[in-house]
Amino acid sequence: MTAYNKDGINTDITKLRNTAQFIIPEKRVPTTQQGYDIYPAFKIKGTIHHDFNSLAKWITDQKKDVVIDGYSGVYWDQFISKLDQHLTANGQQVNWIAIDAALKPAIVIDEMIQDHLRQHDPVFGKQYQGQLKDFFDSGKLDFIGQGIHQEFTIFYGCGAALAKPDAKLIYIDVPKNEIQFRSRAGLLFNLGAANFSDPKTQYKRFYFIDWPVLNKHKQQLLARIDIIIDEQRVTEISWISGQDLRTALNEMSKHAFRARPWFEPGVWGGQWIKNNISGLNQEVVNYAWSFELITPENGIILENEGSMLEVSFDLLLFHNNKAILGKAAERFGYNFPIRFDFLDTMDGGKLSLQCHPSVAYTKEHFGEDFTQDETYYILDHQKDAKVYLGFQENIDREEFKQVIEDSFKHQIPVVVEDYVQTFKSKKHDLFLIPNGTVHSSGKNNLVLEISATPYIFTFKMYDWLRPDLNGKPRPLNIERAFANLNFERKGKTVLDTLIAKQTVIEQGTDWQLINLATHPDHFYAVQRFEFDTVIKAATNGQCHILSLVEGDCIIVKTGELELEIHYAETLIIPADAIRYELINQSKNRAKVIAAFVKEECC
Repeated sequence: MTAYNKDGINTDITKLRNTAQFIIPEKRVPTTQQGYDIYPAFKIKGTIHHDFNSLAKWITDQKKDVVIDGYSGVYWDQFISKLDQHLTANGQQVNWIAIDAALKPAIVIDEMIQDHLRQHDPVFGKQYQGQLKDFFDSGKLDFIGQGIHQEFTIFYGCGAALAKPDAKLIYIDVPKNEIQFRSRAGLLFNLGAANFSDPKTQYKRFYFIDWPVLNKHKQQLLARIDIIIDEQRVTEISWISGQDLRTALNEMSKHAFRARPWFEPGVWGGQWIKNNISGLNQEVVNYAWSFELITPENGIILENEGSMLEVSFDLLLFHNNKAILGKAAERFGYNFPIRFDFLDTMDGGKLSLQCHPSVAYTKEHFGEDFTQDETYYILDHQKDAKVYLGFQENIDREEFKQVIEDSFKHQIPVVVEDYVQTFKSKKHDLFLIPNGTVHSSGKNNLVLEISATPYIFTFKMYDWLRPDLNGKPRPLNIERAFANLNFERKGKTVLDTLIAKQTVIEQGTDWQLINLATHPDHFYAVQRFEFDTVIKAATNGQCHILSLVEGDCIIVKTGELELEIHYAETLIIPADAIRYELINQSKNRAKVIAAFVKEECC
């Protein structure tokens, strides 16, 4: 039964999110269980609070105006209702003013963003380059900002700080995965929208419109945030002072840490993640993805004495991108360049036959500065597993396109192997997938996808005639794919250039460093540490992204801090860590994959 408070506000978290995924607890649950940690946290010294009453007391103690700003997806009604109860109990009456009253009319906003939203395309738009203030009527914003001085007034909502730039600032954050779970529950509006949209349409507007402007706004506010709140549990908030947040970001910027991963089922999803990662809901049909490090959507968890608080990963870059990215900061700015994620097809299905756009196409059509150049690192597989990669030597472009189009129009199966090559998967293979390359993972692979960060620009040509998990057709992007496919990647050229050559480049008594040569189009390098006891490394001014791909456990030491890493966990070594050690805790040799931006690509 749905729970409502005295004001008629829904407070039942199970009705506010549409997902089978568990929500992060406010406190770490003690366990003796070893292995992959789904709630990795960075230990901090600052106090993490878990109650509205302490927040209400902080607000009451302020001697100047207060604004409560925040990200899209916040359940403002529930939050304000709960906070107001505690303020009232503390004897503080508040005049609440929603900043939404200063928004431009929805029809004006729709016209402003229509060229970027591209309504004719169900998946892709072009990133909006403007600012959050573009969505507001400047006259209304100035009028609201004057406030009602005879009362204690709090402005709240996305963009509230625009009305009172000198006020004490509370900022509410909510993880991107939770925003999507809330969207699927049908309870969110896009920024400035008058109506609900279906989740896929809403996500498209989030990605290309809302999130870019809200990210810029968050970056502009970071240095002056007085309180930051993790609102994902809705009525059980966590909060920390802005000063403690910035101190924590300083510490993270020079030590090893993990992002908080999240997991999603999919039509081709398998059973490896479900069977090997503890703490996930076992009632789901499968897990197709683990978002190990897709930084536009990952969070980072801060922990003190078991209390946890999650904020968005991008705060690290907004705070000090050079400390994190080092030499690569000049090229990539506040964008984290490299992505790690798992594609699980173990006892599942095949991925769609697909390719990714060129850099020029990406910039022109989507407003992104770089494209989705990928690799598939085989972490595990069954004996029949294979990867689809590159064309057969005798490929005929027009014939292939006709077959794909006929399949789409008339639901005709395609014998993909007649046109695309396949290669058997072996553990520790690295398949190279620069933009324009036709590819797919077959079933019975666990792929660690090491890629450039852009992550939604997949042009599906053929999807084995299957619907999505909701029984609806999955959209194909045949024209976009054929505008980007490289038909020279065929025959023996594929074997010679798209399967990484692995060579020893350094070695010692009980260790070696392997280079897995990437394609010239890849701006990142991939290497593998193999060691029995200890191996030392330097960042050389670059951010390193690592994953334990063989062995049970290692210790990663940066300065005086040690981080325990288990099999399949991903971690980040910021450039400012300078040096790090990998210490094997397993009986057998440990192997750690590492990726970083190539020197010549900075």
